[in-house]
Amino acid sequence: MTHARTDKLVPRPESDSPHGAGNRAARGLWNLTYVILFRPSPRVLHRWRNLLLRAFGAKVHHTARVYPRARIWAPWNLTMAPHACIADDVEVYCVAPVSIGRASTVSQYGYLCAASHDFEQVHHPLTCAPITIGDHCWLAADVFVGPGVTIADGTVVGARSSVFNDLPGWSLATGTPAAVIRARKLTAADFQAG
Repeated sequence: MTHARTDKLVPRPESDSPHGAGNRAARGLWNLTYVILFRPSPRVLHRWRNLLLRAFGAKVHHTARVYPRARIWAPWNLTMAPHACIADDVEVYCVAPVSIGRASTVSQYGYLCAASHDFEQVHHPLTCAPITIGDHCWLAADVFVGPGVTIADGTVVGARSSVFNDLPGWSLATGTPAAVIRARKLTAADFQAG
């Protein structure tokens, strides 16, 4: 969300923020649920954690796997397709919608960040944009994905890479910023045949 520039330096009203009172109350309840029921759950209880996420509005397929040390900021903005996986120690800062496709994995220490701030404005207003990760993707350890990014089907992002722009399908990307280094040998047809 961007705001028009004004000559007056006035604080933004709280009602203009996606972090309004209702949102804060819901996140407070979710954080309490996370600490008491989600985080201490045994690793194998994926369906239990999925149930908790769904109770807070997430669209999580029953075969998706979210590990107990993963942090989900606002479950109501999370969508996970069948066999999608969020590993331990992943941060999903889903101020805007975050979607993880079929059989895609976000490995440990990944950070999916669907918000930033408009540094060109005096008050640095919050800006939000959805993140979409396609089917059969793998984000290796410690990958950062910025707001508004779409990673197309079949793409692998190498460890410790940072993704600030969309990535094409069936490719291998690495670096900061992540750049495609080659096409993958596997394609969607390989998954359908196997």
